[in-house]
Amino acid sequence: MSPVQTPIDRPDSAPQPGAVRSVAFLLNGQAGSCDAGTATALIEKLGAEHGVDVRVTAFGAGSDLTALAREAVEGGAVIVVAGGGDGTISAVAAALVGTDVALGVLPLGTLNHFAKDLGIPLKLEEAVRALFKGDSVEIDVAEINGKVFLNNSSLGLYPRIVRQREASQKRGLPKWVAFLRALLYVARNHSSLYLRLKVDDERSEHRNTPFIFIGNNKYELAGLQMGKRNSLVGAHLWICKAPEATRGGLLRLTLRALSGRLREQDLEATEAKEAWIETRGRHAHVSADGEVLAMAGPLHYKSRPKALKVIIPQATPQAA
Repeated sequence: MSPVQTPIDRPDSAPQPGAVRSVAFLLNGQAGSCDAGTATALIEKLGAEHGVDVRVTAFGAGSDLTALAREAVEGGAVIVVAGGGDGTISAVAAALVGTDVALGVLPLGTLNHFAKDLGIPLKLEEAVRALFKGDSVEIDVAEINGKVFLNNSSLGLYPRIVRQREASQKRGLPKWVAFLRALLYVARNHSSLYLRLKVDDERSEHRNTPFIFIGNNKYELAGLQMGKRNSLVGAHLWICKAPEATRGGLLRLTLRALSGRLREQDLEATEAKEAWIETRGRHAHVSADGEVLAMAGPLHYKSRPKALKVIIPQATPQAA
């Protein structure tokens, strides 16, 4: 198992294997790489090997994940594991923020950004073993109007792409084909987002931008580390804005981002504890960990330092 690369404050001593006695697993049966039956059998087998009492619940579309997580906590679980993509993990985490119950992560989605940032193995068996022998650490979360997110939120370009992609998927197109069609559609029908932005105690600024991106801690913009975070305990939001661009300029910017050739000077970025965003309409379409919502303004973002306990792989002696 590879050591975790993310610099997170580890506890002075790691829990001993088998010390955890009650772990609840919530598995998204519709996640990209999830076979609920196979996963359940593996979890129960490994739980028996480690002396852990496991309870597995598979759920489908329309399930209230926050309610399922709270039921697991009320049932005595000391770890609640979310099995699915980033949206599933974020929804379960929302029920655990501010509690002593730790979040476990099984990366069963397509991209698994959060799991990668935590150094969690992407293979199911390795990820389950890491849960039973891992460290409990505290990480930051972020909020938008009280809604918790773990990765990022945005307005403008990305929410429009997601809405178009979902519409194409409903017509039967595969996810990646639908995404490419949505990307081309939004590029052809580009319109800037007018907003008023205030960060911390600074003066408000008014501007047009194709998009604004708010990360839970800083994201790398360029090179092989593009799209990754080097820390989840920086206690800040990372606010990134694109300069106003023509349709051609926006398409070039998008292609550079997709090919990993984005440059620091292509975007404007700043760090803050809080931010307020107002748009011209009463409601704005906002993405939060991949989910698009219509939210009433003004939008209030804030960082919540070390508000969530999460299980990460145990450090090797060298990494420790």
